Amino acid sequence: MSRLQTEWQRLYLPTTADIAHTDWHAAPLVDERARVRAMVLELARPADWEALSTVWRGVQVDLALPAPGIAVSGLDAYQLWFSLAEALPAVEALALLDALRTRYLPEIAANRITMWPMLDASTSAGFRHASPVPAQQVNDEHWSAFVAPDLAPVFADTPWLDFPPSEHGQADLLSQLDCITPAALQHALAQLRPVAQAEAAPTRPEVQAGNGANSRPASDPKAFLLRVMNDETVPLALRIEAAKALLPFSEDHGKV
Repeated sequence: MSRLQTEWQRLYLPTTADIAHTDWHAAPLVDERARVRAMVLELARPADWEALSTVWRGVQVDLALPAPGIAVSGLDAYQLWFSLAEALPAVEALALLDALRTRYLPEIAANRITMWPMLDASTSAGFRHASPVPAQQVNDEHWSAFVAPDLAPVFADTPWLDFPPSEHGQADLLSQLDCITPAALQHALAQLRPVAQAEAAPTRPEVQAGNGANSRPASDPKAFLLRVMNDETVPLALRIEAAKALLPFSEDHGKV
C-alpha cells in the first residue's frame, strides 16, 4: 500500500478494510450502514477561496476543530475535506455540514454550494459521496488535487492541475491532517446548535437524486427527513429513503 493510500484510508474510509490490492479510488466513502468518515463542503461557479477560507479558518478558531483538507476539484470548485475519527450516520454528517454553511456562508447562493454525502435513492446506502482526490477528470486533462493553504488562492481562476499531482506530495499534505475526535465533534455541535436553532426552516427541501444537484437539508436531521418524507413534490424513492432513515430517531417505529 502506498503512503497516499495509507493516508486516504486513515482519514476518509468508513472502515479499516484493506485496500492494498484494490483500486483505492473505488473504495466507498459511504458504508453499507450509510455511515461516513469524510464530509466534503464545495464552493463553485466560481471557485472562491476567499469565501471558503472563512469556513477553513472558522472551524479551527471558533470550533477548535482540526483543519480540513483543501482541494481543487479539477473542474470549477474548491473543496474542504473533513475527517471524522469515528464514522457518523450520513444524514448527521450532512446536517453538520449544513450548520457550517449556515454559520459561515449565509450569503452564498445555494446553487454554488454542494455538500457530501448527499441523498441519492439510486445507491444501495441511499447516499452518494464526492469523487476521490486526486483524480483525472473524465475526458479532460485536468486533475483534482489537495493543495497547501498558502497555495490555495493561486487556483481561483483555474481550480485544477494540468498534470498528475505527485503522490508523495499528496501524501505529505494528508499526513498533516488530523481526524475530528468524538469529543471535539460534540464541542463543535454545542457551538453550532444556537445557530441551527435560529435558522428559519425552508419551505421545502431542495432534494434531487443522482444528477449532481445541491442538497440542502435543515440542520436538524430529523426535521429535514420528516419534510422530505412528507413533501409530495419530492420523488417517491427519496421519500421512502427518508422514511427508512428516520427509523433510528424513534423508539417506536410506528410513531414516525
